[in-house]
Amino acid sequence: MTRCMRHAAAFCVLLLAALLVNAARVHLVEGPSLVDNPANRRTAIARYADPRGDIVVDGRPVTGSRDTGGRLRYERTYLHGPLYAPVTGYASQTYGTSLLESIEDGILSGTDPLLSRLPLWNDLSRGRPPGGRVVTTVRAAMQRAAYEGLNGRRGAVAAVEPATGRILALVSSPSYDPGELAGSGEETADAWARLNGAPTRPMLNRAIRQTYPPGSAFKIVTAAAALDSGVVDDVDAPTRTPDPYVLPGTSTRLPDAAEGCENASLAYAIQWSCNSVMAGLGARVGLSGMVEAVAGFGFNDAGLRIPAAVSRSNFDTDMSVDQLALSSIGQFNTTATPLQMAMVSAAVAGGGSIRHPYLVERVTRADGYPVAQYGPRAYRQAMNPATAMRLRRLMVQAVEEGTGTNAAIDGAIVGGKTGTAQHGVGNAGTPYAWFISWAQGRNAAQPTVAVAVVVEEAVADREEISGGGSAAPIARAVMEAALRD
Repeated sequence: MTRCMRHAAAFCVLLLAALLVNAARVHLVEGPSLVDNPANRRTAIARYADPRGDIVVDGRPVTGSRDTGGRLRYERTYLHGPLYAPVTGYASQTYGTSLLESIEDGILSGTDPLLSRLPLWNDLSRGRPPGGRVVTTVRAAMQRAAYEGLNGRRGAVAAVEPATGRILALVSSPSYDPGELAGSGEETADAWARLNGAPTRPMLNRAIRQTYPPGSAFKIVTAAAALDSGVVDDVDAPTRTPDPYVLPGTSTRLPDAAEGCENASLAYAIQWSCNSVMAGLGARVGLSGMVEAVAGFGFNDAGLRIPAAVSRSNFDTDMSVDQLALSSIGQFNTTATPLQMAMVSAAVAGGGSIRHPYLVERVTRADGYPVAQYGPRAYRQAMNPATAMRLRRLMVQAVEEGTGTNAAIDGAIVGGKTGTAQHGVGNAGTPYAWFISWAQGRNAAQPTVAVAVVVEEAVADREEISGGGSAAPIARAVMEAALRD
């Protein structure tokens, strides 16, 4: 009898061990595939069982959660969705997440260990704290000024604080309402298909994910290279440049839209945007000098994060002298995001250095307790401080007496540079209008804001008219909002 009991006990132990081994196998080996199996709804049900944390602008949430009463209980909502879509992105029960909704998903969904009050507490308790809050650097008045200025036209605006790198406005137009993508039904699928199929590409974040030929706005970079390299010592001295300028090694003439560009000074060339002078200076700086200079501004950096990824702004590193001359006035293969061009303006306003641009100020628990804080950090040294001071004067002159008068603000110091970028086969496309600028209150110790505006659907009859007429008023409205706050 005792022997039978021993055998039965041993068999039971063997069965128990087999159960434990099988449980371990299911959890450790098959667990990941079971979790990712499309038929497994438990993960999705758990994910949407509680309200999502909020993204905050100027102290107020611009997101929320709606109780649907369904199996996927809470659905994301957006306050002024199209206005803030380039900042928030979308959180969809069907299509996942993008931008801040994606990058800060752990905080917003409550799964990030930073939200736990004790180490490993969430793992041990198998609980989940309420979703945290993501506090952005964006200022509501500036965001709205940029959005209303574009008024549905294709284009973008980026504004940064030169002294810190805080992104104060990030607008892309036309935009979309992320709330249309929040659910999981047929309406959500229809909205996804409509938005992705729209010829105006409303879901493209033009401020950080689209690059454009910067045109004459790029001449600020070339001017910095010419001054830092010693090619130009005196901004008011003649540059020995003919008009029209013949591209080196070719018979192609580069015309000027403005008058008086022959043998003009750098100061005059910036004020009236002389192609001949700036192309000639870029060629004299040379390829290696220009490549080094543009790198200081952030061109060719494929790793910039704000924390969302920013598309690489391009300046070719291998080209002929005639191509270099064209690149030096923002043509040929030179392209830039609006954020990159705001950084160019910020480099001048910031005394030659660029702070790393950032969009998130801090993340907190639901009760407001901070769990991570972000602040200024160095990015690049774009130019010598003395060069920055000279370029400040030239940009102010361009606004007070040159092509950028539409950006002038009473009671403030404003520097700017217009640009009209030709594009398309044979330059037949409607020119892109650019304006980059910075503004400083009369009694302020340093510039308050640096702005870049690009308008794809500008109307231009000649070089620079479009940038000054279409983009400069938008930049002015954004700068006025910055100076009021």
